Amino acid sequence: MSKKRPREESLPSAPSLAPSTATDRSPDREVPAATPAPAPAPAPKRWWALAVIALAQLMVILDGTIVNIALPSAQRALGMSDADRQWVITAYTLAFGGLLLLGGRIADLVGRKRTFVIGLAGFAAASALGGAAAGPGMLFAARALQGAFAAVLAPSALSLLTTTFTDPKERARAFGVYGALAGGGSAVGLIVGGLLTEYLNWRWSLYVNVPIALAALLGAPAFLRDRSGRRGGHLDVPGALLGCGGLVALVYGFSEAEPRGWTSPSVLTSLVAGVILLAAFVWWQSRAANPLLPLRIVKDRVRGGSFATMGLATVGMFGVFLFLTYYLQVVLGYPPVRTGLAFVPISAGIVIGATQIAARLLPRTAPRTLMSSGMVLAAAGMVLLSRLTVHAQYVPHVLPALLLLGLGMGLTFMPVYATATAGVPTQDAGVASAVLNTVQQMGASLGTVLLNTIATGATSRYVHSHSHDPAHGGATLNEGVVHGFSVAYWCSAGVLLLAALVAGLTVRHKTPKHAGDDAPA
Repeated sequence: MSKKRPREESLPSAPSLAPSTATDRSPDREVPAATPAPAPAPAPKRWWALAVIALAQLMVILDGTIVNIALPSAQRALGMSDADRQWVITAYTLAFGGLLLLGGRIADLVGRKRTFVIGLAGFAAASALGGAAAGPGMLFAARALQGAFAAVLAPSALSLLTTTFTDPKERARAFGVYGALAGGGSAVGLIVGGLLTEYLNWRWSLYVNVPIALAALLGAPAFLRDRSGRRGGHLDVPGALLGCGGLVALVYGFSEAEPRGWTSPSVLTSLVAGVILLAAFVWWQSRAANPLLPLRIVKDRVRGGSFATMGLATVGMFGVFLFLTYYLQVVLGYPPVRTGLAFVPISAGIVIGATQIAARLLPRTAPRTLMSSGMVLAAAGMVLLSRLTVHAQYVPHVLPALLLLGLGMGLTFMPVYATATAGVPTQDAGVASAVLNTVQQMGASLGTVLLNTIATGATSRYVHSHSHDPAHGGATLNEGVVHGFSVAYWCSAGVLLLAALVAGLTVRHKTPKHAGDDAPA
């Protein structure tokens, strides 16, 4: 039987995830017969494998923001209405966020290398289709296909990373690179999107995925290793319908809350339906013979705390890109390329924080220390942004905040990825990775809508209260917008501090000695 664990021991070992005796028949704790993990690849091949995985991850993350910069040009070229243009973004997020759990379980059943290659090829084809779109409907369909293949690709990439790097020091370095891409890819997307839109055209914001995917496809057969799939495994169809349906309903509700309002009947119906379906999903997972999401994965306190930290971090952070892009372009008058380049410091901070600080400290430092410290730094950056005015300058006022935000995100995301995937049985690595990606996607969707609602409301109140103040004159609107952003930044800082508290209270273990080892079933 299991012994009481001290507070600062290593992460749960495999026996704590599997039944303790042969007579334990609780459905949510049953673990299918383990499939032997693939033999470790030679060291040079492991690092080439990281390059292949990193290319795929960069492509998926880039696509979350690269199209945002190109959207106005695409709207003009294809004759999209203002009401329909949001579907360029929503079609992707619906398919991606809604199908992640299914994609992760398919990777476990079919084989992660195989689904990785399928996801890459499908994403490249969908990107080419979108770039060649002759009308809005064709572009919407291509974006939905991109999201569907990304839902297969993203969990496959993370689980391949988990099973490829088992040495603690190598694992820390690998997850440092992955965390840097996960945190900085959105900012890089804004930069690349601005450059492509200004110097080529909007179609290249989609075409750019094709050469990246082809490069990864060429390297995957040579450098990636994985088992062929789980023998005798079965897909939990009712669980897939409930889980994917619930996630799609929530993502749709969050997406429509901004244009329609939180009190819209369609928004409320979608959100309520999502909650009901997900509640039914959890109930079914506790009873299914082959659950889509074995509840033992999320019941573990350390892993659950890592998921919660990631969710809160993305809720608090995602408003930065939305508000700061608008602030730089509309309030300060930056052109698209200069706006994209303004985000370089946050990307640099993420890379330094993830690869040079967190990756070096994680093998001998408790993950919660890095996570909490990172969230406190990011919250400090948000406080600095809350002090911006219509007359602020980039170097003295914006730059320090971006550096703090970048370092904070790098310090947080890297240990979250490493800790949330540590000790997961091999046959569940895909779905565990999918849960982390799902939490991140849902946090981004909720954060964008929630913070935008807060900022819009604060702006309206400010403009209304100063509409008859002659001292403000024509500057009232811009001042109101900046005031709304300031209120939202304070809320973001509060959410990030909450993430620091959650990490400190739940992730109460030191770095596992063999964090990357596949836990036996």
